[in-house]
Amino acid sequence: MMGSGGFGGDNHHGQPMAEINTTPMVDVMLVLLVIFIITAPLLTHSIKIDLPQASNQPNQEKPDTITLSINGEGKLFWNDAPFEQAELASRLASEAEKKPQPELHLRADKATHYQQLALVMSAAQSAGIEKLGFVTEPKQKE
Repeated sequence: MMGSGGFGGDNHHGQPMAEINTTPMVDVMLVLLVIFIITAPLLTHSIKIDLPQASNQPNQEKPDTITLSINGEGKLFWNDAPFEQAELASRLASEAEKKPQPELHLRADKATHYQQLALVMSAAQSAGIEKLGFVTEPKQKE
C-alpha cells in the first residue's frame, strides 16, 4: 500500500501539467464583453450644440472710390464736382496718403483728347495712386 496517497496515482508524479486552464480567462472575457455591451450605447449618446464659427482673417474695409471725369472740352470733375487742372496734383497727393488708399476711376468722354487723359494718368502715377481704373458705358442695343 505504498502508492495510496495522491491525486491521479503514480503516473503523473513529477511532471508539470501540460494543459492550461482557460476557464478563468473565459469568465473574465465574458464579464468584460457584457460591460462593453452595456456601456457602448451610453458613449455614443451626445448633445448637439451649435457652436459659433470663428474666422482668423481680418476684415478689410473697402476703400472709397474717386471718380475723375473728363468731358469733351477737357474740363475735370472730381466726384461730379468741377475743379481746375491746377488742383489735380494736390488732390491726388492727399488721396494717395490715405490708408487704405482709394481707387481712382477715370471716366472720359468720347471727344476727349488722348493727351488730356495721358496727363491725368501721369499725375496719378506721380502722386502715388496705386489703383487706377477706367469707367466705360456699354453699347446700347439697337
